[in-house]
Parts: sequence; structure tokens; C-alpha cells
Amino acid sequence: MGRRTALAFENRLRTVRESRGWTQAELARACGLSRQALSAIESGRYVPNTAVALQLARALGCTVEELFAPLTEEVVEAEWAIESTPNPRVCLGRVRDRWVAWPLVGVSATSPADGLLTGEVACGRARIRPLSSLGSLERRLLVAGCDPALRIAASLLERSTGLAVHWIPASSARALRALGRGWVHVAGTHLHPPDDPEGIRTIRRALPKTPAQVITLARWTEGLLLPPGNPKRIRTPEDLLRRRVRIVNRDPGAGSRAVFERWVREAGIEPDRIPGYHRELPSHFAVAEAVAGGLADCGPGVLPVARAYGLAFLPLCEQRYDLVVPEDLLGLPSVREFLDVLTTRAFRKELEAIGGYDPMVVGATRRLT
Repeated sequence: MGRRTALAFENRLRTVRESRGWTQAELARACGLSRQALSAIESGRYVPNTAVALQLARALGCTVEELFAPLTEEVVEAEWAIESTPNPRVCLGRVRDRWVAWPLVGVSATSPADGLLTGEVACGRARIRPLSSLGSLERRLLVAGCDPALRIAASLLERSTGLAVHWIPASSARALRALGRGWVHVAGTHLHPPDDPEGIRTIRRALPKTPAQVITLARWTEGLLLPPGNPKRIRTPEDLLRRRVRIVNRDPGAGSRAVFERWVREAGIEPDRIPGYHRELPSHFAVAEAVAGGLADCGPGVLPVARAYGLAFLPLCEQRYDLVVPEDLLGLPSVREFLDVLTTRAFRKELEAIGGYDPMVVGATRRLT
């Protein structure tokens, strides 16, 4: 069918197919391809060889050049999504009328780049040379949040529709901040303190004047990640003050850190008295890896991640994990398709298999005006 590579041309196949009224399945059948193969070509994951390109053009009644036009040396001006040391490799997406560049760092660093930074980042702006067609990048969905189930939903959507989704692992506060700045289409949050159990005020601080919908992804259990068997017998906040007990923490703005701090303060202990409190890690996975690798005796996290790493777990509370979407973005096909994936049987089965999730509340929606 072709070889896996970065695109060197503008891929217009999906646009032409839809203008002719063909479904993916119909065009694939007409050209002797599988629907999955056609989806991979449309999304840019595979480049068709000459014979396949000719078959596609013949079926659609156009030239090969109309389907696959060479890319120009175009440079896109984009907002730089985070304040950090610039990384030349970026994920590129369009939110409303603005291009947004997310540096590929951390767990994202192994993803193929959509573009390369040219020159310096100045005043939050960057010039990016695209490595993929701008048409495909305009359909890219940007989703920020700490729940690893977001990556599962993204993969299911890419598998079924070919739509590209970039998941930005981020704490709840950072995800909401990115949404408020127009850097993502969807943000996840589980900041639900006792005085704001629905998280409304927290969301409103990030989106003070923007009507939005809040869609529940699942409920999960929050608590402490512990080594298998809990060898230090950590059960109470006081246990964290014992000698030779080492903890790691999440970054400020993380929902699991907020739960941990409430638990400690309710016992009359100021969190910064606990050795290791200021050893901050950027994700649930980073905390789990520190505990699993023997670098810490515990750290705040969630039950699904404890299950994934084979760790012991001390439950502290149950909370919802919500997705926030501004109402003006709800009409985008990519957003609708992503939200539809969350209610599919395939997604529910994934959550049930991981364990630690209650998927029965998936799709519950509230409107914030």
C-alpha cells in the first residue's frame, strides 16, 4: 500500500471523497483496499504508492495531483502553548482561528512531529514549518488532562475514523488554563473541593465569560500509591512523618494533590512538614514510576494508575473526572466524534478492563452559562 513516512504533500483525499458523496467503505471497496488502509492514507499515516494513487484518482474522477499536491515551504505563525525551553519538534493544531504549537516533551516526545520550530519563540508566538498537510492539521483535536483514559479514547477515535487527536498530559488546573487561553479544544478536570463539589467555581475562573458544557467521563478513586504489600504500613497522615518514609507529590493544581493535602490537614498536619512534600512530579505516571522503582514509599494518585503498575493503594475519596468544552467548539465534527467515542461499548469495556473506574456515569452533561 505504501510506506510509513512524514507527508511531503497536501493530502486532499478525504475532502475530495466527501465532495463526491463516497463513504470510506465504498471507496475502499472500489479500489480493492481495506477501510482501515484507506483511513490510514486519509489521515497521513501511510503514503500510497503510485498504483494505489492512480486507483483512487480513477475512482473519484480526478487527477492524482488533485488528491496529493506537493507541499510548499509554507511557514505557519502559531501561539506557543507553554512557557518552557523551546523544543524544535511540535504538535500543531487549530483552535478557533488560531494555530497552536505544543512542544513534544515528556511522554509526547516519541510522537511524530507535525512541524518544526524555525527561529526563536518571541512574545508567545512561534514560526512553524509544517511537516504534514495543513488540511489534516486543521482537523486535529487537542485534548488536555491527566486521565490516561483520554489517550485510550483518542486511540479508539483514530482507529475508527482516522481523526488525529493529540493528548496533552496535564494537571486539572493546567488543562483548564490551556482551555481558557484557547490552546486546546477539550480540558479534563477533577478539582472538586468540598466547598465546590461540582467544580463550577474552579471552571469559571478559567472560563469566566465562556458558556461551556461539562461532560462526565467516569468516576474514580483517589488516594495514595504504595509499593506492593505496603511494606512501610502507611495508613494515616501521621505515618508520613516517620523516619525513612519518603514521599513524592504531584505538581500544584493537580486534583490528586488537592485530595492529599485535605487528608493531611484534616489530621492537623501542615503538608510541608512531610519529608518529600516538595518533590513534585508532573503526572500520575511519574508518581507511579517513582513508587514502583523504589524511589518513594508513596505519592498521591488514582486507583486506575495503581492497577496499571501493580501497586498497592490507600483510598481517600471518590470523585468524578469531567471534560469541559466551550459551547462554540461543540459543533466541530472532531469534538462531536470524540465525545461520541466516550459512550461506546468499546470505551466502556476498556475502562472496566483497567479497573478503578466507574463508567456508568459516562456522558452525564451539565451546561455552564
